[in-house]
Amino acid sequence: MTFSALDLSDNSSDTALEIGGQPASMPLQNTDRVASRMVGYFANIMAPCRSLPGEQLRGDVTKLTRSCLGLVAEMFDRRTVPGDEQFGEVREAATQWAREGVPLSTILRGYHEGVRIAFGLVTAPARADDVGELLVATDLMLELLEAITAAVADSYVEEQHLVAKEHQTATQTLASALLSGRGSSALARQAGIPIADSYQVVALSLSEHPDERDPRVDSNVAARRKLRRLQSALATVFASRALALLSTKGGTMLVPIGDGDVTAMNTETLCRLSEAAEVPLTATVVASDTDEVPESADQAHELLNLVRVGGKPPGLYQMTDLAVEYQLTRGGPATRRIATILEPLEAHPELFDTMRAYLGNDMNRQLTARQLYVHPNTVDYRLRRIAQLTGVDLATSAGISQAAIALLARDLDRRGDGSRRSRWSG
Repeated sequence: MTFSALDLSDNSSDTALEIGGQPASMPLQNTDRVASRMVGYFANIMAPCRSLPGEQLRGDVTKLTRSCLGLVAEMFDRRTVPGDEQFGEVREAATQWAREGVPLSTILRGYHEGVRIAFGLVTAPARADDVGELLVATDLMLELLEAITAAVADSYVEEQHLVAKEHQTATQTLASALLSGRGSSALARQAGIPIADSYQVVALSLSEHPDERDPRVDSNVAARRKLRRLQSALATVFASRALALLSTKGGTMLVPIGDGDVTAMNTETLCRLSEAAEVPLTATVVASDTDEVPESADQAHELLNLVRVGGKPPGLYQMTDLAVEYQLTRGGPATRRIATILEPLEAHPELFDTMRAYLGNDMNRQLTARQLYVHPNTVDYRLRRIAQLTGVDLATSAGISQAAIALLARDLDRRGDGSRRSRWSG
């Protein structure tokens, strides 16, 4: 048989709970003495409390303990759990401790210990014929503990969300300022975030999550969830020190260099972020002094665009990985000459398709033939035809290199100069 304190209170609302021939609230009536004993226990037994200043233990903690003891005593007298409106002090304390960085587990453990002590005092005088009242008291205390836990957790998490939102706003403001060349120590003090001497400037691209293509799921909601997962991982991986301006498509990050507490952006780090976001990530990195961040951001995004144009797989890229492609975007007579090598193939799209497939399959005839749904001999014929029209012999290493560069130069020229446009926020 189960008992509900709320059900029992309907039948006994005018009768205080009695244990051992006295009101169950009697051992708690001297709230000053009981609160003093509890706070002393917290200070001696619970490690986190031992680090609190004495005035805080004697002040805030003691005051809250007296208030909670009053709620417990009233609960036993009325046989009903306090209403939600009576937990104001509990919520205020949880909010303050969240602001001060006290772990939620420490706070909840303190309340659980307090309830255990209070329950021990209340049930100590129990006699053999008090079984029914003890069951009611147990049910009441469990419901009280549930209500306190919910009030504390809700207030704590709400404050943490507010603090996180304020921090995110501050980092975005500082990131925008640095990317615009307006970073200053005054702004850093206002944001509460120090400015590093140098940064890794990271251009980031987020792939689509499968949910974004699922007709049963709101694509915008799926994209925002992806972004929130990534932002949460950024705070963990970079110890909340990385500055980021991100959208659901990508954006720009600034990771401090030379700070021992901050992990650098590297292949391993990108893999961790990708796992958290649940999508492949592509990033380009440029090391930069703080006063050169705007120019470095433009360069990082230009490199990212080269990765896209070149059809490269997701991963981390630096200038050394894209030196040839980057140089082709600089323009000049040599670049223009390279881009015109393949002009004789304009009237033969099947030859372009064959060249792309052949290079993409590491010069494997069989794979190229299967991809194009043609006979391997057809591939050989087309490769010879390309050599006749352009002078580029794909049977030689020099011809392969020349074809790859010429094809890239053509693609860059066809797609315009978009690689030079800054995409700081994706």
